[in-house]
Formats: sequence, structure tokens, C-alpha cells
Amino acid sequence: TRVSVSCRPVIANKEISGAVICLSDITLIQNLESQIRRKLSERGLKARYTFDDILHESGTMKETIETARRYAATDSNVIIVGETGTGKELFAQSIHNSSRRKNGPFVAINCAALPENLLESELFGYEPGAFSGASKNGKTGLFELAHKGTIFLDEIGDMPSSMQAKLLRVLQEKEIEPLGSEKSIPLDVRVVAATRQDLEAKMKDGSFREDLYYRLSVFNIHIPPLRERGGDSLELAEVFL
Repeated sequence: TRVSVSCRPVIANKEISGAVICLSDITLIQNLESQIRRKLSERGLKARYTFDDILHESGTMKETIETARRYAATDSNVIIVGETGTGKELFAQSIHNSSRRKNGPFVAINCAALPENLLESELFGYEPGAFSGASKNGKTGLFELAHKGTIFLDEIGDMPSSMQAKLLRVLQEKEIEPLGSEKSIPLDVRVVAATRQDLEAKMKDGSFREDLYYRLSVFNIHIPPLRERGGDSLELAEVFL
């Protein structure tokens, strides 16, 4: 059994007459930590969709879903590639809900929607007074909120180069350092990234880091566009009607 030990001296008449030793089960501490983080994530950081919600009839889509199901059973990082509107986040949520992390948070962020300085504070958080205009209470980053769960990095191909380096360090070290903090926070997070771009071409022109790509792309999923999905158009049309 792994325990956390704290020891305090018992002092009487300025002399140490003994000590109080407290042993706490690590599992209990971890569960309490999980409850605290869960309360932090009660703002709706949940995945709503599963593979059963993905409407399809075509064999191409069935194969893609089966592949994603197998990847979900592991704990490795995944890159999802597909054109705009093919359902990349739908797959990301389904992977989360089919994984051992399904009871943990699902946190999503669009890397193309925020400027670089805001993206860093959103992902990694900051300490009180870390910069001008920062909240006096500081801010918990999305990576920390995703502890024991999944973080979905949409449009990863648009992430600035300097942020790519910081993300790579987080993936390597499995810890984050909030802005203005000198302490690192250990994390247990699975990363699912998505892009509509050709990352291999971006690696060749130097706009996307090769080492980051290989950290993220332990598994790759390509979602076919609707024009390659045979009879799916009719089923989708009927549902929307």
C-alpha cells in the first residue's frame, strides 16, 4: 500500500517528547483530488456524443468508426484528419466516451480561434498577477481541468510555432507550469488533436514541428468527406428533415 506520511513533533516544556505521525492512503488523496478537479470542471466539460450517434450506412464510415473504437481502447494520443464539417469533434467525443477516461472531463479548444498570448493562458492557466489585466484569483488552465480525462485540440495545424514548443514539453514531461508560477503541476491527460490541413506538408515547409507531430500522431484517423460516403447522404438528409 502506498501512503503519504506527515510527521509533527510533540513539544512540552520546550522539549520534544514524541511525535505524531499521520499515514494517509494515496488512493484516498487521489480520489479527493479528482473530486476537487471535477468541481472545477462542472462548467460543462463533458462529452455528449458516442459512436452510436454517428449516422452512417457506408462501408467506408463503418471501417473508420471501427478503427476509432480500437484506438479508444488504448490511452495513446490521436490525430484526427478531415475536411471542415466531417465531424472531427464528434469522433473525439466518441473516443473519449469509449475509453477508460469516460468518467473524466472532456475539454475542447479551437487552437485557431485565439491569439498566441491568450492561447497559452487558456491552455496552461496563470497565477494571480501574472500579467497586466490578469484575474486577481488566477486561472486554472484547460490542461489542468482535463486531468484524468481528454483534451481535444482542434485545428492543431494553426497553432503558432512557439506554442508548439511549449505543447511538446507538456507532452514529454507530463506536467504544466502556469504563467507566473515557479511550480510544475503533474498531469494525466490524453490528447486528441484534429486538423483539416496536411501536417506532413507543413512539416516539410517548417511551419509544424516534426517532433510534436510524432508525439501527437501515435494513432491517425482520416474521416472521409460526405462525397466519399455512398448512401450516407440520404440517411443524413432524412434525419435533418
